[in-house]
Formats: sequence, structure tokens, C-alpha cells
Amino acid sequence: MNNKKVLGILCLIGFAYGFAQNDDSGKVEHDLELEIETEYRYFLDSGQFQGQKQHYPSLAFRPGYSASWNKGYESINAQGFLRLDRDDERTHWDIRELYYQKAKGNWELSVGLKKVYWGVIESNHLVDVINQTDAVETFDGEEKLGQPMVQFSWITNSWGTFDFFYLPYHRKRTFAGEAGRLRFGTVINQDDLGYESGAEEWRQDFALRWKHYFGIFDIALSHFYGNGREPLFLFEPSGAINSFYPVIHQTGLELQATHDAFLWKLESIYRHAEAQDFFALAAGLEYTFSNIDGNGLDIGLLGEYLYDERDELALTALQNDVFFGSRIAFNDNADTSILLGGITDLESSSKIFSLEASRRFGSTWTVEAEARIFSTIDESELILSNFRDDSFLRIAISKYF
Repeated sequence: MNNKKVLGILCLIGFAYGFAQNDDSGKVEHDLELEIETEYRYFLDSGQFQGQKQHYPSLAFRPGYSASWNKGYESINAQGFLRLDRDDERTHWDIRELYYQKAKGNWELSVGLKKVYWGVIESNHLVDVINQTDAVETFDGEEKLGQPMVQFSWITNSWGTFDFFYLPYHRKRTFAGEAGRLRFGTVINQDDLGYESGAEEWRQDFALRWKHYFGIFDIALSHFYGNGREPLFLFEPSGAINSFYPVIHQTGLELQATHDAFLWKLESIYRHAEAQDFFALAAGLEYTFSNIDGNGLDIGLLGEYLYDERDELALTALQNDVFFGSRIAFNDNADTSILLGGITDLESSSKIFSLEASRRFGSTWTVEAEARIFSTIDESELILSNFRDDSFLRIAISKYF
């Protein structure tokens, strides 16, 4: 992360905090927390590429701090992250969040590094374009880097909520190193990825989003203009990979309908760039059997269809696929939950099976289990063929202070 950028944000946060110390509307409430995680990933097969291992122990630290004043209408929020891993590229640190927030009347302002999530689909996050993906942290793309931003939200009862984003700095995606798994045959160094824009990472990006509800329908429309968060890869016959971050226009739609125990979901985007235009969508439903046998057990059944006009060039490798899954929530004191899923390609034999489970022990310990199985991956898959030997099991134990 750029030191000047971090220093500027710290100065702004420090100014806000100094003002808070002199605020007459009440004392400052502080909250400090720390999560320490030990993780072990075991890959079932030997690596496809030189330098890859099967055993990957690691250690992660997630410190958090918040301060609020003015009856909670103003606050500073910070979330850090550090991981130590045998893959040098997965050994990394990040400021996930460090921002000042003020709410007044029907508006809200946030300034600093922040994480913003958009989307309704379980298996693919098409519209979620504000934050860069932390590609070395998780396979499913759900872990994000902190994004420098100014966010202004205007909330109305009749017209919904309008969010405006000014994004002054672009963050590159990090990929696994030579000793890492879930990587391409050619090791991709983030410093080798260029930009279409002459301003490079300092290009000024903008986004806006509107969300509202009408009866059983929740809807959101968004538009993003700036450096794409996803690099564009050009594969050469020699095996070399050329890549850069294009300047994009992306328009997104999110739609969710709730009817009895059914959730109907849709995400769709159209992305325009000089080098590539494409359309993508994900649609599905979820049905939940609630409080089975009166013991609090909820079982949800999920089905989703995934389409991407880029076909095999889609970085997610989800170009014409179907996802089936089940979400199980025990609603017990230990907050036990399980998510089972499988993705099958409708044009080839490729399949991905997944398991995510978590359970709390006592008030300060959590155990997570994860499995990803890559089955009969077709060699024609430009992306997934690099991961065909990367089926893995992951266990993580976290302690909260």
C-alpha cells in the first residue's frame, strides 16, 4: 500500500479524532479487539507446477478498533490484517478499513479506507466492483482489500437510498507466488500488470448506486467508471500471459424477491472497455425449511445459473454453469452453520464441490472447516485447468480477545 496515501488518511482520521476529544456532546466510546487465527491448508495432490507444496500452515492477525462520539453519529473504524504463510505472496498485510463516518438526518458520509459489498447471489459476485479482491486469501473471491474512498449516502423513504463514491486510488490484485497453490503456470507478479490509463493507479474513479424496495421486491441499480478491479488477460500461444487493468464502464442490476420461504435472486452486469465488451448474469432461488421438528434447525436449498459472455476467458471460470447447494443453520448457542455446494459446467465435464462449516466454542474460540474439490476439470478450461490438482482441505482455529 502506498505510504503517502496511508499517511494522508491517517492525518484526516487524526484530525477527526482530535475534534472528537473537544466535542461537548458526550464522551468518546472506545472498542478494541483482536482475532488471532491459526490455519492449515492441505492439498490432496502434488502440485502441477514447480515449487508448489502440499502442506501450508499459516498465522493471521486481525486487530480492530472503533471510537464513537456525538451520541454515536460520528465514529472512526479501523480493521487491520496480517498473514504469515510459506507462500511469500500470501504473506501480506492490509488495512481493511480505516475511515471516519458521520451521520446526520437523512445523509451519511464516510472518508477513508472501507469495504463495501454489493450483490445477492451466493456463488458469483458480479456487481461487487468497488473493492479489489484479495486473491491470495480465498478462492471464492469474498475476501476484499480496503478501498480508499469518499462515500456519501442520501436516504429517503419515498425514493430509496442513493450512494455516491469517489475512488481516488486503484489497488492491484495479488496472485499466488511460485510456492503457492491455485496459481497459473506462469507466476503473475502484480508489479508486471500495467494500466490502460496513463494516470495508472491514480486515475480518479467514480460510482453510484440506487437501492429501494417495492412490496416483495428489493432492487438496486449501479454504475462504475474507472480502472477495472479485474485485470484483462491475453493468452499467447507460447504460454505467456499479457495483462493490464482496463478502463471500464460497468452497469449492474440486483433484484431479489421474497415470497413466503422463497428467495428469488438476480444479478446482471454489462461491462464496456476498449478491449472487451461483455454481458453476464447470475439468477437463482433459495427455499428454506424453517425450524424443522421445532428444534430451531433451518435448511435452505439453493440453485443458481451462471452465465458470462466471455466464455473461457472469464476469470471466475463461471461462463455457463449451474450451482446447487444447501445452507444449514442449527441456530444453537455455538452458532453452528454448514454450506454445501457444487458447480457443474454445462459445456464440459468440469465440476467444483465445496464445503464451508463453522462453530463457536465458548465465547472466544471459533473453528472453521473448508474443502474445495476440483473434479474432472476439462483441459480446454483456460482458467480452471491450472487448478485441476489443487483440491484442498482447510482448518482454521481463531481466538478472540
